[in-house]
Amino acid sequence: MSWRKLNGELLPNIMDAVESTIIKEIAEGNSIQICIGTDSQMHSTTAEFATVIVFLRKKRGGFIFVNKDDIKKYKGSLKQRMLDEVSRSISIAYELCALLDRYDIPMEVHADINTDPHFDSNVALKEAMGYILGMGFQFKAKPEAFASSNCANKVVQ
Repeated sequence: MSWRKLNGELLPNIMDAVESTIIKEIAEGNSIQICIGTDSQMHSTTAEFATVIVFLRKKRGGFIFVNKDDIKKYKGSLKQRMLDEVSRSISIAYELCALLDRYDIPMEVHADINTDPHFDSNVALKEAMGYILGMGFQFKAKPEAFASSNCANKVVQ
């Protein structure tokens, strides 16, 4: 995975980047929380995915790290694409678990899936929620899932 800051600066090792960011934020007296989310867009037959790690500073704003990649000739259904988004978020969340536990940083995994059954993405809600909660993570879906539905969404538009 190729991670970068929103300004385009490459992050060669995401674990080192997250840890040094946590150390810096704690040294500055900030209380932080991590939210992870993924969104995707279809462009013809190419699926463009963006995964974000959102650093929220309590009462002091936040910033993100981004990973973006494309899958050409993507053949998955909408439900499969929603679950692929969740899988990408869980993958990085799982990778960061021990690090965040070491510094006692809370984490949420956000799914770009609507809780309203009138929306198409709702087709994957039960599976996504079970997947995220089953892995032991805090779960948020739309409209509370800002990491995926706002931050990651801005990257794939």
